[in-house]
Amino acid sequence: MPDVTETRPASSTIEAGPRTYDSLLADCVHCGFCLPACPTYVSWGEEMDSPRGRIDLMKGVSDGVIALDEVMRGHIDACLGCMACVTACPSGVRYDLLIEATRERVEELPRSAEDRAFREFVFSVFPYPKRLRALIPGLWLGTKLGLTRLAAGPLGKLLPARLRQLTTMAPAINLRESFSALPPFTPAKGETRARVALVAGCVQRAFFPNVNAATIRVLSAEGCEVIVPRGQGCCGALSLHSGRTEEAKRFARSLIAHFERERIGAILINAAGCGSTLKQYGELFAADDGWRARGEAFAEKVRDINEFLATLEPRAPRKPLPLRVAYHDACHLAHAQRVRTQPRQLLRTIPELELLEIPDGDQCCGSAGTYNLFQPKSAHEIGVRKVDNVQSVAPDLVASANPGCTLQMQSVLRERGETLRAAHPVELLDAAINGTPLP
Repeated sequence: MPDVTETRPASSTIEAGPRTYDSLLADCVHCGFCLPACPTYVSWGEEMDSPRGRIDLMKGVSDGVIALDEVMRGHIDACLGCMACVTACPSGVRYDLLIEATRERVEELPRSAEDRAFREFVFSVFPYPKRLRALIPGLWLGTKLGLTRLAAGPLGKLLPARLRQLTTMAPAINLRESFSALPPFTPAKGETRARVALVAGCVQRAFFPNVNAATIRVLSAEGCEVIVPRGQGCCGALSLHSGRTEEAKRFARSLIAHFERERIGAILINAAGCGSTLKQYGELFAADDGWRARGEAFAEKVRDINEFLATLEPRAPRKPLPLRVAYHDACHLAHAQRVRTQPRQLLRTIPELELLEIPDGDQCCGSAGTYNLFQPKSAHEIGVRKVDNVQSVAPDLVASANPGCTLQMQSVLRERGETLRAAHPVELLDAAINGTPLP
């Protein structure tokens, strides 16, 4: 995360708030509780592809006995950053800070021209909502012509793995919704209980605009005034989770500046990966005297939409939704933000909705931000395991609080020639409260 000095080439004096990198490494007692929680260790059984093994590698580099080289990078790149190990760890090891700091160092290593070009494409498009939207007409046309289905089938295996993954992940596109602007202000229905601001996101805004619209309608129905600050951009999550810390800070500063102008009680987000980063802004700017207080003040107001709605006594009447719904725990909601019971609590307020638990439900789906783009083979393996577990409970619909998870699961299903309806929990609430059709 924070700065990496160049004074010890084989080591590091990375600061993580008041803690140094080496002191964070020392928290690990090598107990192994993290092993069964780690998707890559479960898949491959390799010690160096477990949190404990990766911490050993980090310590070896820090002590100057292991080279920071391509082999080391392979094990770090293979980590999803799902934070299941943080939940499992009885010693409270901050693996989240360690992996982000290590990735910053790893990004200094040279990559192949192909790898470098693909990464630059991803980071020059995905954190920019306008650029993402520019892709939408082509994705829409490709879907209509059946190219997405074709890429998911046997012929798709002739494509490079990353290109195939990009193509098969393309969601169903509604052109009108994707290019519709969110209202800058939506009044509360009835007595006003709160005044909140919404972070619209990048992927959420471009590919799942209905989730943002549903969020605003539900908040309004529950007595909240909703502000959507104009000109807001990326939160920096994709950059931070990929070791591009300075880029993440630039995005974060801009977002903070846009929201500081508003008189609000809470800053809400409906994408789990973004939410975990927004709540980290205090740590992100821990070594920056000019931005530390601003980052902390922003982070203190951030709430996931499920987390926030669960604190409100339900006021809007719910109509029955006779559906069997499997709830998928997004890693950056369940592990990074510790938000687990609230989405289930909200879904249980809907009459006739049967909530289903997925076997190994807290295991990652393989999306993990940009992981399924950069590591498509292992992401697919992990995604297949997740979809198998989802289908084992025979749901009518799977609910996910993160757009990347939805794209990942639908990609695996598309490859099988199967479909399963997917929705954000707030879309189910919107359907029950306002009668809005589900996806």
